[in-house]
Amino acid sequence: MLAPQADLFSLPDDLHYLNAAYMSPLLRSVEAAGIEGVRAKRVPTDLGPASFFDAADRVRGLVAQLLDDPDGSDRVALVPAVSYAMATVAQNLTVEAGQTVVVVAEQFPSHVYPWRRLAAEAGAEVRTVEAPGPLGTPGRTDEWNARLLDAIGPETALVAVPNVHWADGIVFDLAAVGVRCRETGAAFVVDGTQSVGALPLSVAEVRPDALAVAGYKWLLGPYGMGALWLGERFRDGRPLEENWIGRAGSDRFDGLTDYQDAYAPGAVRFDVGERSNPILLPMLAAGLDQILAWGVGAVQETCRALSDRIVDGARALGYGAADDRAGHLFGLRPPDGASLDAVRRSLDAHRVSVSVRGGVLRVSPHVYNDATDAEALLAALGSA
Repeated sequence: MLAPQADLFSLPDDLHYLNAAYMSPLLRSVEAAGIEGVRAKRVPTDLGPASFFDAADRVRGLVAQLLDDPDGSDRVALVPAVSYAMATVAQNLTVEAGQTVVVVAEQFPSHVYPWRRLAAEAGAEVRTVEAPGPLGTPGRTDEWNARLLDAIGPETALVAVPNVHWADGIVFDLAAVGVRCRETGAAFVVDGTQSVGALPLSVAEVRPDALAVAGYKWLLGPYGMGALWLGERFRDGRPLEENWIGRAGSDRFDGLTDYQDAYAPGAVRFDVGERSNPILLPMLAAGLDQILAWGVGAVQETCRALSDRIVDGARALGYGAADDRAGHLFGLRPPDGASLDAVRRSLDAHRVSVSVRGGVLRVSPHVYNDATDAEALLAALGSA
C-alpha cells in the first residue's frame, strides 16, 4: 500500500474527490509536461524530425509495460479515444448473418455502438448478457460471469466486454472469457479504460485480440490521447486513416513523396493522424511513468483499503454493494425509497464528488484520497 499521494496533485484541500472514473485530476508532473509541450511550439525549429517519433515510441513502450507485454511496443497504436479504437477493430472484423456479438448489459456506449452497427449491416444479433439481479445481490458477480461464458458459442463472432463495469465496478473474468473465445474462434475485444492503470491486467494471461484504453482516467493523462493494443488477429489490418506517418520510410522527411504502399512495421499503421502531439504525448508519458513507479498492484491495494472502509460504512446506512468488486471503482445502491436528489444535495453540501450511473452511486478513489475523504462521503450519505 502507498501513503496518500495528495501532494503530487493540485486538488483543493476542502474537496473530497472520489471520482477518478469520471476523469483523473492532473498530476503536477503531467501538468508541467503539458506546459513544457506548449512552450516547445513557440520555436518550431526545436521540434525536429525525431520529435515526431521518439515520444510516440516511448509511450508505446510504457503502455506495453503496463499491460505486462514488455516487448510489445510494436503492438500498441496511439488513438484519440476508445470509439476510434473500436471503429478500427470493427473495420477489420468479418461478421456474418446469423452470428452473434456478445456484450454485457449497460456497458459503456463506445463499446456498444460499433458492434450494433456491424451486426445490423451483417444481419447478425447483438446478444446482451443481463445482470442477475440488482447490485448487492449475493453471488451476483460469479453468476454474471457464468452467464457471460454461457452466451459464447460456435455462432459467436465477437465478444466485446470491459474488464471492470464502468457503472458498478463488477470485475469480469477476462482470462476465462479468453479461453472460451479461443475455443469457439470468436474475436475478443476488451475496453480497459476503467481498469488499466489501477488494476493489474496482463495481456499475456488474458490474450485478447484487441484492448483499448482512454488516457484521461486511470492512466492519469490528458483528454484526447489513449492506446490500442492489438494481437495477431488484427496486426495486418486496414487503418481508418491513410496518414503519412504510418507508412514505411516516413522518418525520411526528404523522401515523403517517394510514396510507399507498405506500412511501417507493427501497429503504427493504426495511429491517429497528427499523433505526434508535443503536448499530449509528454503528458500521457508522465502519467504512465508515475503509475509504473507506484506499481499498479500498490495502486489497487491502496484503493481497496479505502473502498472497504467506505462500503462497510455505507452498508450500515442501508446501501447495497457487491462483495466481489474492484478496489478502485464500485457502486453503492441507495436504500429503497431514498431520494437521489437528496443524496446529491448532501454530497454537494459536504464537498464530495462521486458519479451517479444508472441509479447507483459510483465511487472511485485513488491514491490521493485518505480516510478524511471516506468519512466525508459517509457523513454525506448519512445526512441525505
